[in-house]
Amino acid sequence: MKQAFRGFLYVFFVFFAAGCADFRTVTIEEWPTESVELSEDLAELYRDVSEASKVVAAIDGYADIWIRTPKRGEHLYGTVQLERSKDTRIIVSAGVVGWPVADMLFRPDSLFVHDMLNNRLLVGRNHPDNLEKILGLGAGYEFLSDVLAGVVAVDEPVQSIERVYKGAGKVSFVVVVEGGKKELLVNPLTRNIEGLLFIDSRGRKQVEVHFRQFSPYALEGKTVNLPGEIDVMMFNPGVDGNGKRELVIAYDERVVNPADLDIQFKMPENVKIIDLDRVVQLPWM
Repeated sequence: MKQAFRGFLYVFFVFFAAGCADFRTVTIEEWPTESVELSEDLAELYRDVSEASKVVAAIDGYADIWIRTPKRGEHLYGTVQLERSKDTRIIVSAGVVGWPVADMLFRPDSLFVHDMLNNRLLVGRNHPDNLEKILGLGAGYEFLSDVLAGVVAVDEPVQSIERVYKGAGKVSFVVVVEGGKKELLVNPLTRNIEGLLFIDSRGRKQVEVHFRQFSPYALEGKTVNLPGEIDVMMFNPGVDGNGKRELVIAYDERVVNPADLDIQFKMPENVKIIDLDRVVQLPWM
């Protein structure tokens, strides 16, 4: 099994190395700390940002993606096609050369990674464990899909808001969710969600996301602002010290809700198939 992944390790060294010199890390921002009452105006603000994300259904774009784990720092270039909570395809190119070296398809129940240089296909369930083996980020797929789209799904009603904070021109809503709480950082002037924080039932920070460089898009008769840069931090206190993983996505170009989006992944023939569900951890992570 180790020998089977040696060539795959080489692939990632090749196409990641080109971007290491300009590696970008996430930028941490302060969250509001002044507790305030939930007024009707603030409740209306919450409703507005809840509705805004629902009109974004699909993305077709080109992005730079930086990934940092406790063991590695990677920079890749990719074409990103996705339908939220459905299929996502990422075609990875090799640095400045621009050769496609990996074709990734993520479905709600499965995933496929075609290692083109070594003629191998990695297959498995679309599970946080397998996503971590591929991307170094053990996130749920729905969350990953929303992050790539640059949106936050806000399905909880106003009654789920536990606390509201203000500070530095921003408002944050602490919302009770299954398994803990999430906090939304909102700019009340632009009505953009600029940050997202997940905290588990024991009060430990699990995920922190920041959205930046917004651009307007006309969708379904509304103007929706989407971020050009998305910063993600994931934490696991029990692994590798604080176990922090970082992901930065910067879109160079992007079409939102394209009418002709057709996500096509051609299953390669005559390739060696590797079952991700039977591998504990890939050596290149």
